[in-house]
Amino acid sequence: MRYDKEDLQAALRVLRQGGIIVYPTDTVWGIGCDATNPEAVARIYALKKREDSKSMLVLLDSAAKLDYYVDVPESAEMLLQTACDEDSSSCSDSSPAKPLTIIYPNARHLAPNLIAEDGSVGIRITKEPFSNALCAQLKRPIVSTSANISGEPTARYYKEIVRLILDHTDYVCLFRRDDETPHEPSTIIKINADNSFKIIRP
Repeated sequence: MRYDKEDLQAALRVLRQGGIIVYPTDTVWGIGCDATNPEAVARIYALKKREDSKSMLVLLDSAAKLDYYVDVPESAEMLLQTACDEDSSSCSDSSPAKPLTIIYPNARHLAPNLIAEDGSVGIRITKEPFSNALCAQLKRPIVSTSANISGEPTARYYKEIVRLILDHTDYVCLFRRDDETPHEPSTIIKINADNSFKIIRP
């Protein structure tokens, strides 16, 4: 499925201006903003009615950019190596069955209100074409949090996103609005600096 370049550029303009968008990701539909902009991040917390102590994850287009934002323990590198090839849409037999979010230690160069109290942040390398292009062209990570009010059901498809969310964001992307392919939230694994890890969500 191909995205419209004008749709992508419209979303990028909003992100560069400090706005927030609703967009399709490699999992469910998300609310996003420039992950280095604390004011935009605060707007998303307020819209979702979510406490800012519950940090949100971010998307990157390439694992090569991780080192700038977090420490990458050896165990995280091994997990990333078993995921899809960086330049390929095909996965190895040993790769995760669904997208993988890793919570890394020692986050930096991100909006302070995105970083958890222990200094960690969750990052997922997105291979979905639209969200990957957003990150690549913005040249910064993008917040990715499900497009729902905190505590309410996750919107699996565009048509399930509540009007309150759509009315209080600055741009709602056109790509994949009619797509009803099942998408599930990602696996989440937290990795510590000492290479110990914990599965937060299988």
